[in-house]
Amino acid sequence: MGALEIAGIIVTGFVGCAESASVALVRPVIRRLPIDHQLTMERGLLITLGRVMPVGMTSSATVLGISLAISRGTPILIAAAVTLSIALIVTIIGNVPINISTGRIDQDTSPEGFEAMRRRWDVFQFVRGSLQLIGFVLIVLGVAQSL
Repeated sequence: MGALEIAGIIVTGFVGCAESASVALVRPVIRRLPIDHQLTMERGLLITLGRVMPVGMTSSATVLGISLAISRGTPILIAAAVTLSIALIVTIIGNVPINISTGRIDQDTSPEGFEAMRRRWDVFQFVRGSLQLIGFVLIVLGVAQSL
């Protein structure tokens, strides 16, 4: 197993696990908070995860997933690259605009429509988190198959 395969497993594993854990473990807790506390929490997550996940998602989808698919050419790694690329597209089209809107809120109380906006974000998060996890599993299976 080479450096590309190791990096592919580590990066897609980190991103896939972080995103799916967000869906399954973090988001349900946030939704139970009072709405103004949700705003505080979302702002904090934009700062912490906003520094790491854009690089992780982009590198796992565009660089590592596609590189592995090209270098190995197996159907399972091609499926992984497609899955991770779709996750990135969902993020750019769905999550990022909502994150930008959330980051622009300059008050301590949630504005009208904030809760509905964040529930839309949750739907996109479910899709991308699921795709990231599936992409990771496909990477692992594809690398294992080619050993």
